[in-house]
Amino acid sequence: MFKNKTLLISGGTGSFGNAVLDRFINSDIGEIRIFSRDEKKQDDMRRKYQNSKIKFHIGDVRDKDSINNAMKGVDFVFHAAALKQVPSCEFYPMEAVKTNIIGTSNVLDVAVENSIKKIICLSTDKAVYPINSMGVSKAMMEKVFVAKSRISGNTKVIGTRYGNVMASRGSVIPLFYNQLINNKPLTITNPDMTRFMMTLQNAVDLVLYAFENGESGDIFVQKAPSSSIGQLAEVMKKIFKSKSKVKSIGIRHGEKMHETLLSKEEKLVSEDLGNYFRIPADNRDLNYEKYFEKGLKSFSSEEFNSFNTERLSDKSLAELLASIGYK
Repeated sequence: MFKNKTLLISGGTGSFGNAVLDRFINSDIGEIRIFSRDEKKQDDMRRKYQNSKIKFHIGDVRDKDSINNAMKGVDFVFHAAALKQVPSCEFYPMEAVKTNIIGTSNVLDVAVENSIKKIICLSTDKAVYPINSMGVSKAMMEKVFVAKSRISGNTKVIGTRYGNVMASRGSVIPLFYNQLINNKPLTITNPDMTRFMMTLQNAVDLVLYAFENGESGDIFVQKAPSSSIGQLAEVMKKIFKSKSKVKSIGIRHGEKMHETLLSKEEKLVSEDLGNYFRIPADNRDLNYEKYFEKGLKSFSSEEFNSFNTERLSDKSLAELLASIGYK
């Protein structure tokens, strides 16, 4: 599938990019290009892997010229570049617009111009029924890539949407770990808040599944299990035999109690693929008069969210944490 091919990862110095490198570095892939704006993280990655298959390109998705320079001769693109911290996007929403919406549009335009075969765009559960700037910008990002997929010619544009990636940069698990080993209180927003639990390997699996099975305009969602934040804190306390107290600090800017991976509207038209859902693009045109007498005859009232999905037991959650090194 990737034999002797060239893959570009935008935002490639992040947690997802590192996970992709770990998966592909010893495979028969030809070249992996890391495109990002942080030279320090690129240098760290260069020293870590020391592999001639990896090429580094400094640039920004806000700058089409820098994308174009990096994308020459590329076969496939994983578009992971994003502003993803909810509180910071609340204070600087236009920065989220520039990176998550306009940046995505730039990447897609350049991909089509360079005849890229497939591009996978990474989205988030916060794009469904969004209440914060990051989620709104990611929802618009999805609208952008679905719209572009209709006119992308031979370039397949496919999306993935996933929930909380465990231990990714800026997530709660590393925070809890640092608080535990330093005997500090665990600061939680609300113990009843729930989040999907996916490992970085799950995230890579989802992208590869979409890559192999997707048609242009599709969005793929993994049926991830979930945990409450209170449960996560207590399980981590047991793992590290800690007597740290749990301190509730309240919900932060733009946070939800429960996250949604599939809206009730999407659930109605989605295809159940076992471990995944596929949301096909709505490719009807603007001639709305054709649809006045033609519509959906039923309506699903249940979305797929972190409250109604499979809830992890304490044992299963501990095993999942152990699988990513927290044991």
